[in-house]
Amino acid sequence: MRSRVWGGTAAVVLGCLLATGCGGGAGGGTDTADGSAGKSGDAVSGSYPVSVTDCTGARTTFSAAPKKIVTSNSSSLELLLRLGAADKVAGTGFPPGRGTLPGALDTEARKVKVLSQSVIPKEKLLGSGADLYIDTFASMGGMGGGMGDAPTTEEFKAAGIKHIYLKSTACAAQSRSPVTDLSAVEADITSLGAVTGTSTKAKELVAGMREKVDAVRKAVGGTAESKRPTYFFFDYDAGTKQPTVTCNRQIANAVFALAGVRNVFADCDGDHKQVGWEEVIAKNPDWIQLAVRNRGSEAANKKAFDEAEQWLKSNPATKGLKAVREGHLLRIGSEQTTIAGVENADTVTEIAKSVHPGKVG
Repeated sequence: MRSRVWGGTAAVVLGCLLATGCGGGAGGGTDTADGSAGKSGDAVSGSYPVSVTDCTGARTTFSAAPKKIVTSNSSSLELLLRLGAADKVAGTGFPPGRGTLPGALDTEARKVKVLSQSVIPKEKLLGSGADLYIDTFASMGGMGGGMGDAPTTEEFKAAGIKHIYLKSTACAAQSRSPVTDLSAVEADITSLGAVTGTSTKAKELVAGMREKVDAVRKAVGGTAESKRPTYFFFDYDAGTKQPTVTCNRQIANAVFALAGVRNVFADCDGDHKQVGWEEVIAKNPDWIQLAVRNRGSEAANKKAFDEAEQWLKSNPATKGLKAVREGHLLRIGSEQTTIAGVENADTVTEIAKSVHPGKVG
């Protein structure tokens, strides 16, 4: 099975975000990452300090905007690029493949120094000259797992590097309840906006996401849960011998719920797990998402989608599935579904348009 380069790694969910709490919303008009009132717009006008908290409640305070940020992987990098903070990014691990980010974002991403094709080695990270490291891996003390030989709190401090996590990723995996909305993503955007002094742009991004999701909710929200079609996320790139399914602590579960479909593995507590094909067959989903990772070009993506579809149609174990027989196979990329970010809202709309035709414009 291939490792999850974009969304994290094979069984480990990405990090733990800023803002108010692991499932909390972005807040209405507060730009401080800890959700305190009365600070709206302060970061964009250069008023600090700004504080953020992680999943354990640990607080990090910024007296000024960071100047050299290192990101652990593409998810946090993309958020910074969308916020217009590209000039502050000094390096990244797990870089996005060429062409996997849209338009100008891809051009900006190509300019970012690659510190590692995977997890940034400890010594390289500590010697990077960064004043902030945004971590999207579940490596916080007491949370289990971790990514490689991560620096300790004391080592980060000695190197002059503040260390914060994305809540919409690892926090979700550690949550006590399923992820059913995009509030943690919004919280991450709001918090990063406050920290980097780009709160105005953060508000725009969050407002755009909410507008799209609210439109879908208005269109399909009245459909009873029992009447909503069942949905299976076929992670083709994770391997076909034993499928890796998306569970209820992954951001994709929220995407599915908001789009008006039922994740057939929503009863699985966690982010991902491997199952046998017999379990998928028993679920017999109404719809299947052919989830492939962006290959960098439209032609290469089409080829990958074709391969995934052909596999389902030719495999004796899956060709009889309802979704396969009825042609209910959606070609929607893996990254925009499973990586916490702005495009999650677009995926909500895209799924809803297909499974609820005529209801979503």
